[in-house]
Amino acid sequence: MSRIVYVLNGPNLNLLGKRQPHIYGHETLADVEADCRKVAGEHGLELRFHQSNREYEIIDWIHEAREVACGIVINPAAFTHTSVAILDALNTFEATVIEVHISNVHKREDFRHHSYVSLRADGVIAGLGTQGYALALRRLAHLLDKPAAK
Repeated sequence: MSRIVYVLNGPNLNLLGKRQPHIYGHETLADVEADCRKVAGEHGLELRFHQSNREYEIIDWIHEAREVACGIVINPAAFTHTSVAILDALNTFEATVIEVHISNVHKREDFRHHSYVSLRADGVIAGLGTQGYALALRRLAHLLDKPAAK
């Protein structure tokens, strides 16, 4: 079985560490990627790490993941609250999807309380900072390593 995991990041996450550090912290997206690669290596996962401000690129990566990946960790950022198209793409992916948010979206503006992605996600991690990514990867590894039920 494949141990490829896609980590997908939505709009403005390229500015992580520079944009609203009081909400998102001081770690950069490069720091997040390095941490994810470390955790992936510890668990024998192969990582495909991407960020885009363009919805269609995220959809294309989800389509690509359908063919090769055992899981997707996705922080759709603002697309969380708007993108039925990303939800539709995720609905075509048959393996595990874990949604990650750096901030606790439920303590923020009302519009952030709704997630289209959550309608497909097998798990949601919010408000644990950038550590949420590592937790999501550990969960995926746990699911992959768990013996199949007979």
